[in-house]
This record gives sequence, C-alpha cells and structure tokens, in this order.
Amino acid sequence: MEAKRWIDVDESAAEMLARVSTERPFLLLPPLHRLPLRVGNVVELVGPSPSSKTLILIQAAISCILPKEWNGAHYGGLERPVMFIDLDCRFDISCLSKMLKQRMMEATGSIVERNQEQDNVDTQSCHKIRKSHIAYDVELYALCMRRFLYVRCYDSFEFLATLKTLYHQLNEVKEEQRSSVYLLMIDSIGAFHWIERALTLSLSRNTNR
Repeated sequence: MEAKRWIDVDESAAEMLARVSTERPFLLLPPLHRLPLRVGNVVELVGPSPSSKTLILIQAAISCILPKEWNGAHYGGLERPVMFIDLDCRFDISCLSKMLKQRMMEATGSIVERNQEQDNVDTQSCHKIRKSHIAYDVELYALCMRRFLYVRCYDSFEFLATLKTLYHQLNEVKEEQRSSVYLLMIDSIGAFHWIERALTLSLSRNTNR
C-alpha cells in the first residue's frame, strides 16, 4: 500500500526542485561559498601542511557562529553552533579569537585600512593580524565563542568514543543553545590515520621483540 501511494504521487519537475531546495538549501558559508554546497554535504580539504587548510576551516566556522546582524551592524553570519574535532591536538584557540575579533571590527567599520595580505581571507594567518586597541562588542564575542564547540582527541579510542557519543552531545547542544550544530569539522584526519598506524606498527614490533 505504501509503495502504491509513492508510485501514484504526481509531482512535476518544478515541484520536485522546489521541495529539494527547501529541504536541502544551499549553504552560503565563506570561504567555502565558491562550492555548490548543500546541507548534508561532506567536503574534504586536501593539501600539504602549509596550505592553510585549518585557517580555511576557522574562517568558515567564524562565518557560521557570527549573527547575520547585531546592533545595526551587518556580519553576514548564520548564527549557528559549530563543532570542531581536533585530531592533531595543535589547534590554537587564540587564532580563532583574533580572527573573530578582526571580522567583528571590520563589520562595524572599526578597521578602515586593510592591506592586500589581509584581504585574502583564505590564506590569512592569525599571526599577521595587526594588533588593535579599538573596542569590540564583548557581549557578541562571548556569544560567538559559546557557539564554537571544541573537542580534542589524542588517539583513535578517544575519537571513536566521541563519534559514539556524538548524537547525545549534539542533542545537549540543541537544548542548551536552542539551535542545532550546523557545521561539523574534523581537522587532520589524514595525518591522524598515519600517526596511529605508525604507533601501532611500533608497538607490534616491540611486542614481537
């Protein structure tokens, strides 16, 4: 009976496209907005160590945790939580903090002069951001930082435990912040695999000896 109802449904191509666009809208998340992303897609960033992959993730996270507007200033964010799973254990939270403050001050017009190096958000290094004594919105900063959920995994067992409890963690975040996690990031998963493999081989050789 269910199959018959599914077969009998009469839906035009225009209706189907409208339904899909509503259920899985495009994800406009700089600097990943150049890709035709939809909610539910999985994206892998591949490149050598100094290719700024983590900085691109930070930029995308900032675009997600910032609001669209705040006190008359336009930030263009999604105002949604982000979960960042760090498998490299080298994530610098101060880098996220500096770049978030930079975006906030740019949106409010606190920073007028910007050089060419700072305009390139995809390869911008947090160490090259100029120090500024201009005040920023502390309340908004704290709100955005609460939306950034950081998880550090030191080995594969902790990573598996995180994945196993992820569903419950996401539900807790949804109840606490009244908004579900919109973006899940896993950093250095490739390097993590090879490090774990090297440690496993080393332990097995020592056992054999």
